[in-house]
Amino acid sequence: MFLFPLPSALFPDVVNCMQTDNLELKKLVYLYLMNYAKSQPDMAIMAVNTFVKDCEDPNPLIRALAVRTMGCIRVDKITEYLCEPLRKCLKDEDPYVRKTAAVCVAKLHDINAQLVEDQGFLDTLKDLISDSNPMVVANAVAALSEIAESHPNSNLLDLNPQSINKLLTALNECTEWGQIFILDCLANYTPRDDRESQSICERVTPRLSHANSAVVLSAVKVLMKFMEMLPKDLDYYGTLLKKLAPPLVTLLSAEPELQYVALRNINLIVQKRPEILKHEMKVFFVKYNDPIYVKLEKLDIMIRLASQANIAQVLAELKEYATEVDVDFVRKAVRAIGRCAIKVEQSAERCVSTLLDLIQTKVNYVVQEAIVVIKDIFRKYPNKYESVIATLCENLDSLDEPEARAAMIWIVGEYAERIDNADELLESFLEGFHDESTQVQLQLLTAIVKLFLKKPTETQELVQQVLSLATQDSDNPDLRDRGYIYWRLLSTDPVAAKEVVLAEKPLISEETDLIEPTLLDELICHIGTLASVYHKPPSAFVEGSRGVQHKRLPPRNGSNESTESPEAAPAGGQTSEPSPAVIPSQGDLLGDLLNLDLGPPTSGGTPAPTSAMQMGAMDLLGGGLDSLLGGDLGGSPVMGTGFGAPAVMPASLNAPVGGGLGDLFDLGGGVGMTTGVYVIPKSVWLPAMKAKGLEISGTFARRMGIIQMELSLTNKAMQVMTDFAIQFNRNSFGLSPAAALQVHTPLTPNQTIEVTLPLSTVGPVMKMDPLNNLQVAVKNNIDVFYFSCLYPINILFVEDGKMERQVFLSTWKDIPNDNEAQFQIKDCHLNSDAASNKLHSNNIFTIAKRNVEGQDMLYQSTKLTNGIWVLAELRIQPGSPNYTVSLFPVGLSHFCY
Repeated sequence: MFLFPLPSALFPDVVNCMQTDNLELKKLVYLYLMNYAKSQPDMAIMAVNTFVKDCEDPNPLIRALAVRTMGCIRVDKITEYLCEPLRKCLKDEDPYVRKTAAVCVAKLHDINAQLVEDQGFLDTLKDLISDSNPMVVANAVAALSEIAESHPNSNLLDLNPQSINKLLTALNECTEWGQIFILDCLANYTPRDDRESQSICERVTPRLSHANSAVVLSAVKVLMKFMEMLPKDLDYYGTLLKKLAPPLVTLLSAEPELQYVALRNINLIVQKRPEILKHEMKVFFVKYNDPIYVKLEKLDIMIRLASQANIAQVLAELKEYATEVDVDFVRKAVRAIGRCAIKVEQSAERCVSTLLDLIQTKVNYVVQEAIVVIKDIFRKYPNKYESVIATLCENLDSLDEPEARAAMIWIVGEYAERIDNADELLESFLEGFHDESTQVQLQLLTAIVKLFLKKPTETQELVQQVLSLATQDSDNPDLRDRGYIYWRLLSTDPVAAKEVVLAEKPLISEETDLIEPTLLDELICHIGTLASVYHKPPSAFVEGSRGVQHKRLPPRNGSNESTESPEAAPAGGQTSEPSPAVIPSQGDLLGDLLNLDLGPPTSGGTPAPTSAMQMGAMDLLGGGLDSLLGGDLGGSPVMGTGFGAPAVMPASLNAPVGGGLGDLFDLGGGVGMTTGVYVIPKSVWLPAMKAKGLEISGTFARRMGIIQMELSLTNKAMQVMTDFAIQFNRNSFGLSPAAALQVHTPLTPNQTIEVTLPLSTVGPVMKMDPLNNLQVAVKNNIDVFYFSCLYPINILFVEDGKMERQVFLSTWKDIPNDNEAQFQIKDCHLNSDAASNKLHSNNIFTIAKRNVEGQDMLYQSTKLTNGIWVLAELRIQPGSPNYTVSLFPVGLSHFCY
């Protein structure tokens, strides 16, 4: 029971109050309209005339209030009436009205992007960047940046030296949030040369002393990016390094939450340029009243800044921290001592001595952490500190944590020949083998095998016991597999077993937790945002990743392009783009990619007949490489056995074959976009007879950097279908739905609806057979149905797969000849430029082109979503319809994953 009418029932009466001259009352009415217009869209139109009238009011506050409110009312029927008042307000004489209208354009674009473009509001926004009022400039930049984020290819912010100069001029006069908008915009600009870069840095540097921490971090982001273009021997470069330290230190005097954000950003900065804060170690010493999350972050930065010059000071602090009462912090402090030993070799002996002192305290968790880090020190400095093993063995009975027990077992197994009772120690662990964690079981198995290889006569019974436990009494597949491998090695070739198990181990690296260089460069471009706090790129946590752009630092000044073979001439006038200086050397998937067999997964039905066309070794692009170039594809003799799997017809015999490379060059047979992106025609994945009347057809596409599954759902049953949901099994490339399956209306009998499902590549990974197999579960109100489909690998080709030419050259020279996979493409009637353009549309980039004895040679690169690179050489004889393609993995074997 309501004593008063509901707020929405009062809508007409409240709208009538809009005519008031009282500004405060008008604000309340406008606020009411914003909240309830959605529930009463037809009645909201009643307010339009008053809005239009208020947009011409002599009071600029009322004009701004009216246009702001109209922008916040997200009702389609009202947007068309908003255009004319908005156009007038964008050119209003009062800057307050103009700056409000600029933000309104971004809001309107979110409601109806096409309307904004048709009405020319984007051009007006660009003109406002030259406005005389700095706040108008800041809001125009903010609005354009917001629109550009949702449309990354629109190039709305076409920055040039003239517009940059206007932004820098406005920077000094606008409010703090306006400064942040402008600084973020500047960070997206790439200067022409080091002189321009220095000029911008000089004008941005005063922002480092701003009271707002967000302004400071935005300024740091701009300076960190533009420093890449400054020569290191330049005097100004050293001056800039000195100027960056004080504002970062000042951020640490704020409240704990702000300190944490600052420390996460400083962590990135220190990894990129440790010289900035190398003299500021003391500010990162932990205070007694710091929250634990601040303490742990400070500890991490202390290790990164540790050097021979300050290691004594750092170790004294860490030893003090190891006696604190906070258990988590003490554990991290003990581990930090081990990291110091690994990073600064001169301090290793001192660190080991400190760790032994901590072990003597007999505090259980301190002892266990110390043993874990001493194991790492043994791996870094073999045969140097083994004298401490006796002390470690004395504490064997007190170890109850899996990591510590595994570390101690590793030490005993590795140095079994120096420990008289090694067999007794390992046997004591074996008594409760099934109660141990998997980590301890695996380590115990390896340690006993090592012991047997070092003392075979004394430990034969022990090794048989552990192998029996691992292979016959265990349900863990990892443990069983390792047990069987050891068993077969020992029974067939003990000498080989010794070479494998007792092989010399590589030394562990100094910094195992450093962020990968290309990711670090991207995170530096996101300083002051959530990405810099999570230490993850925006694409990893922004749902759907729509509009997320991958940013990179500009190339270091003075890096010249080489013109040596194979790139005697640049590719077709294309300018090289900055790319990572380090080629990822992942060995996870490329060997399997070279053997990719596109036969369909077994689903219990009648196998489809195979086509006469034979695939080549590198069936990397899904449906065969020929689906990107054209014609038949024949495997070359160089490929040997295991290559050349037959192509298979789609599950539906009526569906067209996702032919070959020719389909990419001749889009008539496929579902192509105007840009030349090739999409395989839809085929039936789930027949109606196997899914109680639900038939699912589909295909995959990559559009504007987003992978999509395009589905047709057909109801061939006699009942309505609702409540659709979809889920993927783990797969080779981590494909997973980036959003829920959107079927907004019930699917009635004999109805077909089209659904597009965006996909991400951050899901769980598991190798599939074939590699591009995807297992899918679809649920509706009737039942859950399962099917498998094959996705073309070319949807995984990313837009930044163009390798920098100099890196390409050095990588190409290092590839062994026997890594080549070669095949022929027949009946393709395109010249080299047309072929290059078609492949470029599908993220296969031409790095260089040259002519050798009348034959065009295209050197190309592509990159998968998981960072794997593939290099290619495409040979085209003018006038001949046959091509030769050679593909090369980058430093990877075929024994991958």
